[in-house]
Amino acid sequence: MGRSYEQLSLDERCEIARLSANGSSVRQIAAALDRSPSTVSRELTRNRGVQVGYKPGYAQQQMRARRWTGVRLEREPGLRRAVLERLGRGWSPEQVAGRLAREHGRKVISHETIYRFIYAQIRRTSDFSWRRYLPRGKSKRGYRGKKGGSPASFIEGRVSLDQRPIEAADRSTPGHWEADLMMFSKYGQAVLTVHERTSRLLLGIRLASKVARGVARHLVRLFASLPQDLCQTVTFDNGTEFACHTALHRLAIETFFCDPHAPWQKGGIENAIGRMRRFIPRKTDLATLPTRRFHQSFNAYNNTPRKSLDFQTPAEAFSQVLHFECESTSWLPPGRR
Repeated sequence: MGRSYEQLSLDERCEIARLSANGSSVRQIAAALDRSPSTVSRELTRNRGVQVGYKPGYAQQQMRARRWTGVRLEREPGLRRAVLERLGRGWSPEQVAGRLAREHGRKVISHETIYRFIYAQIRRTSDFSWRRYLPRGKSKRGYRGKKGGSPASFIEGRVSLDQRPIEAADRSTPGHWEADLMMFSKYGQAVLTVHERTSRLLLGIRLASKVARGVARHLVRLFASLPQDLCQTVTFDNGTEFACHTALHRLAIETFFCDPHAPWQKGGIENAIGRMRRFIPRKTDLATLPTRRFHQSFNAYNNTPRKSLDFQTPAEAFSQVLHFECESTSWLPPGRR
């Protein structure tokens, strides 16, 4: 059988320091600790200072320093390139770790290891460009809350979210959407975004203005192009740009609204807009953004794997649902087949 060796503990190092200071020999110290004399001798030789002698705290630090072999992503260049390449495409650390595990059939690296690597680079180099590898582009972890008034009382026909069907809440059935505006620094610029709760598919439309009638026309045109069973409900926040939501009722789509000051109740699209800032930052001037770049940004989001989809992409998940709908038109209502 092979020999096993257990590292000296901090308590044992304190005892070595005490006995050594009292004049005990190496063999006496070893006998007191039930250790090999060579272990004690090596410990004193490695960690004794010329001026201060043997200090247990310093010895413990030296032991840890000798055992540290560096961050894994620094030791493995191939893995680092694979991780940074995916982060550069807008994937989150969790998505990178999950997709690598799906591709290799085993866990390759944890998302926490990736986060620690990025934040360590920021601390060590003071190069804040490393934060751009993270979806939110933050150099520190944490959440920032916002407060403000709510125009809920000005929305006619507003139905509270607590009356939404349960199948929409648990994401078990496709066809339930969330809608919101993605705002920009330049006044009047916005993108209308809609998010399918089951597949996490995100669609976007550039707006000329935030007038409620125009927003409603875009929503009607969008949902009219989809099979009816994929257009069951839409959930909004309490912005007045959605005041003409009743226009969707002509398509047999029910509309619901979050409680005031509770945008987290439509957390899917809030999360999606936050991720889209990676591709289209708030300071972007939509007037000069090429149409091709605009569509590429949404394609990048929809082709990024998601943990909630077992690291499928939203495009893959929605295509499966859409294919099923197209192949099963016999049970769709007349006029929508």
